[in-house]
Amino acid sequence: MKQAVHFGAGNIGRGFIGALFSNSGYHVTFVDIADQIINQLNEQKSYQVILATDQQETTTINHVSGLNNMTQEQEVIEVITNATYLTTAIGPNILPRIAPLIARGILERVYQTDEPLYVIACENQIGATNILKEHIFDNLDEDTKERLAGKVFFFNSAVDRIVPIQKNNTSLDVLVEPYYEWVVETEAVIPHVEGMTTVKELAPFIERKLFTVNTGHAVIAYLGYLNGKSTIDKTLADEAIVNQVEATLKETGDYLVKQYGLDKEEHGKYIQKIIDRFKNSHLNDGVTRVGRAPIRKLGPEDRLVRPATEAQKAGLPYTNLAKAIAAALLFDYQEDEEAVKLQTMIKESGIAKVLSEVSNLPEESEITQEIMKQYDALK
Repeated sequence: MKQAVHFGAGNIGRGFIGALFSNSGYHVTFVDIADQIINQLNEQKSYQVILATDQQETTTINHVSGLNNMTQEQEVIEVITNATYLTTAIGPNILPRIAPLIARGILERVYQTDEPLYVIACENQIGATNILKEHIFDNLDEDTKERLAGKVFFFNSAVDRIVPIQKNNTSLDVLVEPYYEWVVETEAVIPHVEGMTTVKELAPFIERKLFTVNTGHAVIAYLGYLNGKSTIDKTLADEAIVNQVEATLKETGDYLVKQYGLDKEEHGKYIQKIIDRFKNSHLNDGVTRVGRAPIRKLGPEDRLVRPATEAQKAGLPYTNLAKAIAAALLFDYQEDEEAVKLQTMIKESGIAKVLSEVSNLPEESEITQEIMKQYDALK
């Protein structure tokens, strides 16, 4: 049976990427540090993916197992030597931590077989696979790097599927939205995976996704939190917030249309489709889940700041994006470590300094001044 190794046995890994591999005839080995999940995968050897619809259609995911990368390093290396695909869904910040082990697996592999290995980081990050590749190469000698040519291929990708916090944390079963998109950048013909789309140029797809889906989701979460809403769908029952989200996504859309030559009318339909997805009450997706990790989400290349800076460079409006950034700065949810840290930073250094440190925005820049203005208005 064909083999896929996937780093990250969480809800995204099981409910999206791992499920697609299993449905395409692969045995999927999930690699994670969560003992409970790993043990359950090895005992049950299957789980259910449930669609967040009225009918709650269910698919059984078979041919799965798990390994703990902390205690079973040699076994992980062995599965890497036999896999066709190696994928991740662990969060961009964790990629440097798993790279040394992946490098060891690749080192063993290239001396054992000429069979190709396809490495794809499925993260909400532009160029995530490039980042992973760089960290892997930091752990390989020059001879091994040369041997990788024609044997190990690294492809960037864009992924899109909403997987909310699950109600039953003791079950492997995962509730997911029906919609999904997995776009991989390659001109080569690669082994088939049901649900994967390949394109020659990824940039328009990943930026369209990041600056519509991720930007929109974050804006809804932060405005919902400020307005005392509990979930994304309940937030979107507020017409004023819907109007604000649409105004923000018009700004990101104007940049995308100008940058990539997208059809303006078609992109407008895409925006509405995304907002309609967020209204799915079956997801019951909490604003605090979607808004978590505000420091990462305020990064210079992430969903709020990057479209604002790109809009400014293009001579386009960014007032609503500035308001979204201000709302993120006001996310003071006490159970989120980054939110607590961000509020401490703001208290100690002020908004302008924090934006300089977190978002790489110059303290005197027009964007920073607009964000501060919006921050005071929201506060």
